[in-house]
Amino acid sequence: MTNEKIQRINALARKSKTEGLTSDEKKEQAELRQEFIANVRMNLKTQLDNIDMEQEDGTIVNLGEKYGNKYRNN
Repeated sequence: MTNEKIQRINALARKSKTEGLTSDEKKEQAELRQEFIANVRMNLKTQLDNIDMEQEDGTIVNLGEKYGNKYRNN
């Protein structure tokens, strides 16, 4: 997500609190929020998939390889 889109989300939020939004602006705000949430989820999944854990026997297991594809909806 670009910095301009994040700034637009913030501008719409400020405008919503002060003077209200038109129906077109509400639609734009909803679309931008959905894109932002999808981006956060993707980043979180990527971080979680890159976690390595050391087992008691000393082996290293990558959690993304072990669990990542099992629960992935995308």
